[in-house]
Amino acid sequence: MSGIEIRKVTARIGAHVSGVDLSKPLDEETVTALREALGVHKALVFSEVDLDDAGQQAFARHFGELTTAHPTVPSIDGVPNVLPVDSERGRAANHWHTDVTFVLNPPQASTLRSLTIPPYGGETLIANSAAAYRDLPEPLRRLADDLWAEHTNDYDYAVPEEALNDEHAAARAQFTSITYRTAHPVVRVHPLTGERGLFIGGFAQRIVGLSVAESRKLLDLFQSYVTRPENLLRHRWSENQLVLFDNRITQHYAVDNYDGLPRRLHRVTVAGDVPVGTEGKESYSIQGDASHYTAVAA
Repeated sequence: MSGIEIRKVTARIGAHVSGVDLSKPLDEETVTALREALGVHKALVFSEVDLDDAGQQAFARHFGELTTAHPTVPSIDGVPNVLPVDSERGRAANHWHTDVTFVLNPPQASTLRSLTIPPYGGETLIANSAAAYRDLPEPLRRLADDLWAEHTNDYDYAVPEEALNDEHAAARAQFTSITYRTAHPVVRVHPLTGERGLFIGGFAQRIVGLSVAESRKLLDLFQSYVTRPENLLRHRWSENQLVLFDNRITQHYAVDNYDGLPRRLHRVTVAGDVPVGTEGKESYSIQGDASHYTAVAA
């Protein structure tokens, strides 16, 4: 592990890691150091990486078993664990979310690797949801601690109905081809650090026990703390970069500000555990079997 360097990017989230060759198997000491850094910084940036799809998967496997690419969206041909995040395939949606929270056990971590980068724009924003929770006034923290939210993929998170073209309509139909609904705690306790974080984002559509209108007001209020500028890493991509972020305690947003130019990343995700709330209760599935995507840990 000699030579590893971890430099903070912002006060609350993000660090740039150097001195690690991701194309080679990592020793246990290095993996432990990266896990600890991820726990502290929530998102790690690696530059000038020499990886293909196989190398990205090998790196991600240091952190656990991989999921398949997505519950409903096709993978790269012949590579079932790699999801193309491609502006030319309707994957330029800009909305705040945590990856795949509509299933029972969303990924614990996500890796994004840059392939084609536009000459301007196309940043990825990553938010620290633990910092957001700490920012809440005490009465709002107490309220959030007791709430549960229903997450679902069965809604249009990318573009309004009237703006759909054939490509967007096809992408939406694929995304919602299997309906998933899962109830998660609004405040999730991180299984390793014990931190509490707001576990909401774009797939959280309703607070359990409240109307849709009431839910929207509360979710928007909590979300406004997540997306405060102080809690954000704004990552401007370069070619041959990899970003690893903790999906249990972050949200992210792909900024669509590059005039439709080509932008392509590959995503590989690490299987996670079932979220647990402040009282120790686990999330529960309402609709949809995602066992083809990721096994639920015993």
